[in-house]
Amino acid sequence: MISVSFLKSKFSSSETIKLIDNSNADLIHVDLMDGLYVKTKNFEIKEIINLLKDTHKLLDIHLMVNNPLKYIKELIKLNPYIITIHLDGTPNIDETINFIKKHNIKVGIAINPDEDVHIVDNYLDKIDYCLIMSVYPGAGGQKFIKEVLNKINYLENKVLIGIDGGINDDSINYLREYNIDIIVSGSYICKDLNFNERINNLKEKLQ
Repeated sequence: MISVSFLKSKFSSSETIKLIDNSNADLIHVDLMDGLYVKTKNFEIKEIINLLKDTHKLLDIHLMVNNPLKYIKELIKLNPYIITIHLDGTPNIDETINFIKKHNIKVGIAINPDEDVHIVDNYLDKIDYCLIMSVYPGAGGQKFIKEVLNKINYLENKVLIGIDGGINDDSINYLREYNIDIIVSGSYICKDLNFNERINNLKEKLQ
């Protein structure tokens, strides 16, 4: 599945979300940053809820924040498909995982490029998804880090697997030999005028 991030775009956030919602994308990827876990701050929680409340596609929410539970308590109003957190930004991990699962939302843990894949070992029986970061969180448009690919084999058949960062018509070729459930792409799609052409190009290269 292709999940499209609207972090970097030729259009406004609201226009970009509408274009993704009407495209061949499988999910809308929502990057929410608080300026604390990462240096960038992008949306207030009320703003993101307002932007997404009328969308039809499944929402794939990635929280690059400290203490994500306070955000999640608001974000459940959007009935997202997945909420992904970072372990080093989550002081109350079990409580957060349990709260997400209680609302029938899939739970994801993101693994940064410099983090060992084994940081998730204690949670694999509790979560649904691992998001392998192929760039450092906090900014769109970074170059794909190939070295993270060795994490995929370890996670295979344990959880759903996603990869996020620097995905374009070149780096997508690295992914063809791997079993990845969700591929996140942002600026490659949203900085073009034809979203469907870019999305279809990624899907075709994976076949």
